[in-house]
Amino acid sequence: MENKEITIYDIAKALNISPSTVSRGLSNHPAINTKTKNKILKTAHDMGYQTNKFASNLRKKTTNTIGVIIPRLDSLFMSSVIAGIEKVANNAGYNLIISQSLESEKKEKNNALTMYNSRVDGLIVSLSNGTRDYSHFKKFIDKGIPLLFFDRIAEELPSTKVVIDNFRAGYTATQHLIEQGCKKIFHITNDMHRNVYRDRFEGYKKALIDYSIAFKEELFVINDMTESAIVNYIEDEIVKKQNVPDGIFLTSDSSAAVAITTLRHHGFSIPQDIAVVGFNNDIISKVTEPPITTINYPGVEMGETVARILLNHFTGNGNLNLTNTVVLNTDLIVRKSSLKS
Repeated sequence: MENKEITIYDIAKALNISPSTVSRGLSNHPAINTKTKNKILKTAHDMGYQTNKFASNLRKKTTNTIGVIIPRLDSLFMSSVIAGIEKVANNAGYNLIISQSLESEKKEKNNALTMYNSRVDGLIVSLSNGTRDYSHFKKFIDKGIPLLFFDRIAEELPSTKVVIDNFRAGYTATQHLIEQGCKKIFHITNDMHRNVYRDRFEGYKKALIDYSIAFKEELFVINDMTESAIVNYIEDEIVKKQNVPDGIFLTSDSSAAVAITTLRHHGFSIPQDIAVVGFNNDIISKVTEPPITTINYPGVEMGETVARILLNHFTGNGNLNLTNTVVLNTDLIVRKSSLKS
């Protein structure tokens, strides 16, 4: 009997009242007086009653859950976005189902199917680097389930997107290095299929052009930005081949930290020999020696913005504009890693 599921009928029998009265009491119905309601709640608690919210929500055709698919949970930026989403969603009575694609299109597709089968009320996505096909989001669009993208977006799909001005951020980072006297600036970045890296590259390139510095393909580096990829590139291209830049712009702070550590290990002074700029304003940018100049990425604000747009749609206070892109501001945080002058 210990494993028996307690129902409203058991509570009704214990209190010698009707099951409908118990049901109303548990749902805080105004027709039930406070004394009876408190007695119902206490008995339900004492008996170990669990509300079947899933069945109740299915009857209302809502689950009060929002699905979130992100590339990686161990990213400080993604964690801050989730914190922003959760704060707004929880305050409105919604829970999150969070999954990570681990930069895999296949896993992202599986995650999307799980979210769909879980009947999420809306889906928030930042794409994996490996995603090329967006067919797994079609069922959400066809079913009328709200779909929003942030950071890494599917530009082709009809949905609201929330991003930063990555072009401007790339331009600002490169401009800062140029103003420090750098003329040979490496740009180390990730997969150019994703909007964030492509736009930052275009900003980097435009800054060079505006300051009459020739863009050279050999200074533009694409790899997976892992620790080993950064170390191998620096040791093979900069140290062994003596192809030494006077500035490096990397599109993540963790990669910038690895670059600084590796360069210093091989005798380079930062920023005197090579100025370094990262991206995101992660915690590591403040504790690396020297601290890293970086672009502040407003993760919490981005999460809150995405969640508010979705919740406003749910409550009828705003409609999802399927061609709308919300652009958040960023700023350059200057620290010692880039200050040559």
